[in-house]
Amino acid sequence: MNGVVDRVDACGFSVEVRQSFGNCPRYIQAREPVYVGDAAHAPRGVQRAQGLDAVSRRMVETADTFFIATAHPSAADDRSPSQGVDVSHRGGRPGFVRVRGEGTLTVPDFAGNAFFNTLGNIAVLPRAGLLFIDFETGDLLQLAVSAEVIWEGAELAAFEGAERLLRLQVLSALRHPAALPLRWGAAEPSPFLGATGRWPGGA
Repeated sequence: MNGVVDRVDACGFSVEVRQSFGNCPRYIQAREPVYVGDAAHAPRGVQRAQGLDAVSRRMVETADTFFIATAHPSAADDRSPSQGVDVSHRGGRPGFVRVRGEGTLTVPDFAGNAFFNTLGNIAVLPRAGLLFIDFETGDLLQLAVSAEVIWEGAELAAFEGAERLLRLQVLSALRHPAALPLRWGAAEPSPFLGATGRWPGGA
């Protein structure tokens, strides 16, 4: 659902819906959330960095899920449905995001809903925001990245099931320890992961 916020008050907010469409569920791992309450939910402040430290790198390298926000540049007609921000999901086997150096991420892009919202936005504005969640601790990792789409080459051919690659360069990072008052049990992997591969040399 995409739209504009048309009311904000003490009770919440409402959104005027401009677009709605189905996201591809193929690579979503099923998890059951548990609310742990305020006693166990003790955020410890925001930790800022320009690259990935050891803790953040481990979150990325072991993830089977992350979320990516992209935007289309605004125009004079800011009510056009072609303008605005889009948030999408990316999933795969644990380790499907490869990390090189201090913050170059490479992500296989699999067949989805074929709307290409994320890739289209990157084509006109090559910046994105990523969110990784540690489902055991409630930690959040936000990354601001520059983005490009890799359409061909040996690296793409080496990853089974990938139709494209996303190359993401980390510009800045925010880690929020224990930010969520939720914890999740073990994931039930998507059956579609059987048609996807692993990075050469990976687990």
